Amino acid sequence: MLTTAEAQPAGLMRRLGALFYDGLIVIAIEMIAAGVVIAILHALMALSIFDPAPYMDVSDYLTRHPIWGPTYTFYLATVWVYFFVFFWTKAGQTLGMRAWKLQIRNQDGGAISVTQALIRIVTSGFGLANLTVPIDPKKRGFHDIWAKTQVILLDKAQ
Repeated sequence: MLTTAEAQPAGLMRRLGALFYDGLIVIAIEMIAAGVVIAILHALMALSIFDPAPYMDVSDYLTRHPIWGPTYTFYLATVWVYFFVFFWTKAGQTLGMRAWKLQIRNQDGGAISVTQALIRIVTSGFGLANLTVPIDPKKRGFHDIWAKTQVILLDKAQ
């Protein structure tokens, strides 16, 4: 395995390509996660255990209820964050990064920690932090600088 210092840093276009792929995957996962909650609430309605009144329906209940609305939003955000943290810490790659032959590593070449993954997410600005890649001498995004990570280009898909 090459150390991060020996590996070629990933450029902006590859990063944006991987981000686009991952965005599509996250949307699909979020749809499944939301569908599970909605299906459970509809099943509870069918059993007469749950009634969304005075809201129009389950979707209205989940978006406008003062307690369950923010809870549902937090749940969906947690699913989104977990996707990235899981893949970054276990394999160093999300599915989109794998397709674009990218990998995220520590400065010493090892796997990143959960803390580093969370720092990257918080400081990423939904991908806008990648805009610093062309101006940074080491081709790091703002989130990479803060998390002390590097996204590298792999020779082949691993």
